Amino acid sequence: MKFISIRNCHVAALAACACLSFQACTDDERLPENTGDIEYVGQDVGNFSADEWYPGGKLGTTENVGAGCYEDDAPIVDEMGLLSEFHLGEVLFERNFNTSTPPFNGLGPASVRKSCIDCHPGYGHGKRQESYKAGFGNGYLLVIYHPEDGANSNDGPYISEVTGMPQTQAVSPFLPPVDEDKISMTWKTVEGTMPSGLSATEFPDGEKYQLIYPEVTISQDAFNTDPKPTNIAVRLESTIGIMGTGLIDAIPEDSLKKQYQEEAKYIELNPAMWDKAANDWASTAYYTNWTSPGALADGTPVTGMIKRYTYALTRASLQDGAGANAMWNIPNVSRPDRPKLYTTDAWALAMSKNQDVIAAIKSDPTSPYYADGTDSGIADAVRNLLSPSTNQFDNQWHNFEPEMSNDNFYAFMVWHRGLAIPRARNLNDPDVQRGKKLFMEMGCATCHRPSWTTGDDNYWTPDVIKGKPLPKYPRQKIYPYSDFVQHRLHMINDIHGSWCRTTPLWGRGLSLINTGAQDRLHDCRARNEIEAIMWHAYSKESDAYASAAKFYNLSKADRDAVVKFLQAI
Repeated sequence: MKFISIRNCHVAALAACACLSFQACTDDERLPENTGDIEYVGQDVGNFSADEWYPGGKLGTTENVGAGCYEDDAPIVDEMGLLSEFHLGEVLFERNFNTSTPPFNGLGPASVRKSCIDCHPGYGHGKRQESYKAGFGNGYLLVIYHPEDGANSNDGPYISEVTGMPQTQAVSPFLPPVDEDKISMTWKTVEGTMPSGLSATEFPDGEKYQLIYPEVTISQDAFNTDPKPTNIAVRLESTIGIMGTGLIDAIPEDSLKKQYQEEAKYIELNPAMWDKAANDWASTAYYTNWTSPGALADGTPVTGMIKRYTYALTRASLQDGAGANAMWNIPNVSRPDRPKLYTTDAWALAMSKNQDVIAAIKSDPTSPYYADGTDSGIADAVRNLLSPSTNQFDNQWHNFEPEMSNDNFYAFMVWHRGLAIPRARNLNDPDVQRGKKLFMEMGCATCHRPSWTTGDDNYWTPDVIKGKPLPKYPRQKIYPYSDFVQHRLHMINDIHGSWCRTTPLWGRGLSLINTGAQDRLHDCRARNEIEAIMWHAYSKESDAYASAAKFYNLSKADRDAVVKFLQAI
């Protein structure tokens, strides 16, 4: 159990840690090709306007396009005098957490990973894995649920025996909620013809490609819970790149609404987000379950905001979204606005009944679970301290403070909201310009909307960092290439819930030099752009089938041009 209060960490004390930043490999063969675009940057070229060189606007774009560029701070960070806080937040993101050494204490008692960067290698998309093992590069989160319509259904509620982000690590003497050694992951190949009727192995001109997808199963005895779950299915979801995510927070809600209204004319949208009859937001489109009280940056109270983050569109603000969550539920580091552990009652009960756990605690009178030293006293303490319903800090069992201070959480959010997006590259290349033209003609921009204009960026902020400024991106024209709407692709072993938010394409062409891989889609099944596009054509029911089928029928030269365009933006 975590009883040591974190010290308020002064920025200067961690300055020496900044050099520990994890940089991507810079071998020559992995550097972007030198096409001599420098003289054209910031100018109109072909069918690209001058501002398209700066996908994050002037306030959110880094000029760096080499290895490590995903880690850069946006220009606004320095302009606002927040560089020291940014670097402290960076260190908190990159370092492994442990059980006792401030400011990195707080790991466990169960966790998903030991550090944030484990899931975001080089700050980018997680890498495709051949087997499930928590560690650096594995950005996978297990999605374990009860399938609603048969064993192969993508839909159904999460199981309750483990946390929503299932934990496969634990601090001694506890056992992990899910035993990694009993997770089976196999990759299967789509052979012959896809359900859409298109070839799954080659284009009409004979060029070969291959589509693969994961199948994951977990045996019941892998669960160290009481009870153990039954009737389960498993899907994978990998992390996406975190560069530029603060800019998404600055897109006005009325702009998002107009996008939904336009798309609703032509395709079905997720009814959990859009009320077709009312031509307006569904009540469930608003995020209202704030983890701590808060308000807009100017102090305006707000009860709900439209969801825009995660594949499943579960979060509305970066300050209460995946990033703010991760520091709590990945290494399980508590803080003042989250004064409890990320655990389940089923795991707490199982650990309180495990005789090896009881014996280990009994041999250590300094353990916070020792209680009166009897088997029953230890079991009672374990059950109460690990249970999410009783492990609040003001509970009778507790006399400890949260591990992460408000100051460190503030630095973490400055860093997260302050990450830049790399500038575009090679827009002067005729092939890249041809690729953009084809991208638009095929209709890809219907979902991968090129540009948005940010508003005043009166962002939501939790009370625990109230009054402290965060990087702000007002009135910037940005190019994320996403509509931030959910669609369905109807792929085999598809994403849990079937609906998936359109992933931004900006900066993805630099994935290889930053992370060592260029895997795409929600479970890394696509190893490159070609495979990602062709998965969009797997079924005629796919919202993107028509566009992907047009790509399928392009000449090789034109397909290559589309890929060059995607790698340039």
